[in-house]
Amino acid sequence: MEKVALFATCLTDTLYPATARATVRLLERLGLTVEFPLDQTCCGQMHFNTGYRDHAADLAVRFASMFSGYDAVVVPSGSCAGMVRHVQPDLGAAPPPTYELSEFLVDVLQVTDVGAYFPHRVTYHPTCHSLRMLGVGDKPLALLRQVRGLELVELPQADSCCGFGGTFAVKNADTSTAMLADKMRCVLDTGAEVLTAGDNSCLMHIGGGLSRLRTGVRPVHLAEVLASTEEEPWAPATR
Repeated sequence: MEKVALFATCLTDTLYPATARATVRLLERLGLTVEFPLDQTCCGQMHFNTGYRDHAADLAVRFASMFSGYDAVVVPSGSCAGMVRHVQPDLGAAPPPTYELSEFLVDVLQVTDVGAYFPHRVTYHPTCHSLRMLGVGDKPLALLRQVRGLELVELPQADSCCGFGGTFAVKNADTSTAMLADKMRCVLDTGAEVLTAGDNSCLMHIGGGLSRLRTGVRPVHLAEVLASTEEEPWAPATR
C-alpha cells in the first residue's frame, strides 16, 4: 500500500477536525504515509439525497479526479464511504478504492490490535450506512476489543437508527426526536462513559441529546479511540 489518502468529509473537516487528525495519527502509527489533498470537498451525499443529482454528479467526478492515483482512500465515515463506493459510480464517476476506517484496518491492513489504550467504559453505536450499506459488521467491535484498558459494554437495540439520517432529522423532526430518545435511553442503560461510532453525524445527533440532558456521556469517534495511546492519550478537543 504505497499511496493512501484521507478523505476527511465535510462534517469532520468543519466541526470535528480532531477525528481527521486522529485518523492520520493512527494510520501513520501503523506504518503508512497518508496524504491529504487540500482541494477535497464533499462526497455529494447531501445533494443526492435532496434531489440535486446533477450537483452530486459534479462532486462525484471531482472526487474521482482528486483522488485518482491513490491505492486507497480512507474515510472516517461509513455514510460518506457508502456514497462514494455505491452511488458515485451511478453518477458517472470512477472513484478509486475507498474504505471506511474499520474495514480498511481489518480487511486491507488485516489488523485488529492497533496498539491503542483507552481506559474508559465504552459502548458502540453501529451507524445505519456502515451497517447496512457497507456491511462492516463487527469489524469496529473487533478493533475495540483489542484496545487496552477499554471496557466494552453492549448497546441494547444497537442496530436501530439514531434518527439523524442526513436531512431526515430536519424534515421529520418529531419522528427524529422520538428515535433519538429511544437511542439515548439505550446508551444510558449501559452505564457507559463514552459512546463511540464511525460517523460524526450520528455522534453529533446523539451527543447533542445527551448533552442537553447533562448525562456526562461523551461522544468520541472510533478513530479517536483507536488513535489513543498511553504516551498520547485521548483528550477532549478544544476549539
